[in-house]
Amino acid sequence: MQSSDGSESAGQAEVSTEASTQTAAGQPVQELSPEVIAMEGNLQPVYETLEPLLGAEQAESITRILSQALVWGRDSLLTWNMLLQLGLLMGAMIPAIMFGPRLKQFIINQVTQRVPYGILKRAARALATIATPIALFITISIFIAALGAMGQSTGVMEAGRSLLSAWILVRLVTLIIQSPFWSKVAFYTIWPIMALDAFGVLDNVLFQLEQMSVTLSPGDAEQGIPAAKITLLDVFRAAIIFGLFFWLANVLSNFITSRIEKVDELNPSLKAMFSKILDLVLPIVALLLALQFVGFNLASLAIFGGAVGLGIGLGLQRLISNFAAGITLLADKSIKPGDVIEVEDTFGWITAMNTRYVAVRTRDGTEHLVPNDTFMNEGVINWSHQDKVVRIHAPFGITYGHRDVRQVQKAVEDLAVTVDRVLEKPRPRCNLVEFGDSSVNFDLRFWINDPRNGITNVRSDVMMAIWDWLHEQEIEIPFPQRDLHIRSSSISLPAEMPATGVRLGTPEEPGS
Repeated sequence: MQSSDGSESAGQAEVSTEASTQTAAGQPVQELSPEVIAMEGNLQPVYETLEPLLGAEQAESITRILSQALVWGRDSLLTWNMLLQLGLLMGAMIPAIMFGPRLKQFIINQVTQRVPYGILKRAARALATIATPIALFITISIFIAALGAMGQSTGVMEAGRSLLSAWILVRLVTLIIQSPFWSKVAFYTIWPIMALDAFGVLDNVLFQLEQMSVTLSPGDAEQGIPAAKITLLDVFRAAIIFGLFFWLANVLSNFITSRIEKVDELNPSLKAMFSKILDLVLPIVALLLALQFVGFNLASLAIFGGAVGLGIGLGLQRLISNFAAGITLLADKSIKPGDVIEVEDTFGWITAMNTRYVAVRTRDGTEHLVPNDTFMNEGVINWSHQDKVVRIHAPFGITYGHRDVRQVQKAVEDLAVTVDRVLEKPRPRCNLVEFGDSSVNFDLRFWINDPRNGITNVRSDVMMAIWDWLHEQEIEIPFPQRDLHIRSSSISLPAEMPATGVRLGTPEEPGS
């Protein structure tokens, strides 16, 4: 392409044709169509502009690519069929807008009202929400079928329908699952797959992913055992299928758990244990099913899985310990949801028992997450293990000057019953427990059946009632007193203390 006259252009075209069909070794590479050759002649000014900048070879290559692109665009885009498909895609929006609201009303009246509450109800509402895009999808499908019956090409409309179906599917998943995480997972998996399929490159991408593989275990040719390989495509397929199965496992687990909660014959411990077992088993089943669906041989992971399992076991031994402790606590029924417990410095009632921890809600309204193995290692006080009726102590003392201790004993027993939450049966009991240094000590013991509402507060109410009654009866509540006797000292003390008027003696003379 060094001259612009017609003869040289034609000669150059012949040279280009010959060069494009042979390599340096004489092997055929590419056969150019007459249209591309003619387009190269029309792009002679482009070649002349690029040749001084890039060289003859690069300029010719770019000119040829540009020629092929223009020829493809002219033959593929600027056609009556292409314009017809684009027009039908735009025109399909008119009936979709017209019939979309009617389809929405039909779904609400005929479907949403008849399905039970739960995931089916959410699915019906989601369909009603995207009724207009669904109507557009139906309209495009009808147009594609009509064009196909007429023998016309429908590639562009099928690509548009694929992209629309991807959007509908992602939107359905978002509305049904109602989880931001799974919505993003659906968007970043479904939409790229549909887009690649719409542009006709999905098969090529899948082929390339199939070629990228890692050998997990070598095969044995003598015994006819093939090598175990895992491809990048297998990884993607397993991840997508596992995500789907994991979501289904959660739905199934919630469904079964809700049914178990309604069984009155099962105690809370068994209900919590069944729920915990489902939360563990169903995800594992989902993973195994996903691997089986992609055709993965689980036996090939025997050695590899053993090594990985040993490492995971050593690294997660505390987690495994908590899980085993949780199962043990539920099996032996030492604690259960609703029990009032005291562990370490935490006092409250159990609201949930999970795989790793027990949720304990205190009287302050805070939620303490106590690891399961703490109950096994440190122990726990269960105020409502077998019976919610618990006994509380309220100690007090009176002066030695009051002689009628039986009257005090009977009076405080009758007094305790008048306090809210204190049970009449078993009846409160006041015991004389000690003749102390400064007082006669009693221990009032009374019973309540609602430890969840607090222990300290009801003890305070009882002791306040005792305080008021003792003051009404003018019974003294003594406090410790000490007398100091100084036998000898090297310090000279004044003969008379102004504050007390007590006369003290000298170290040699005892004070009077």
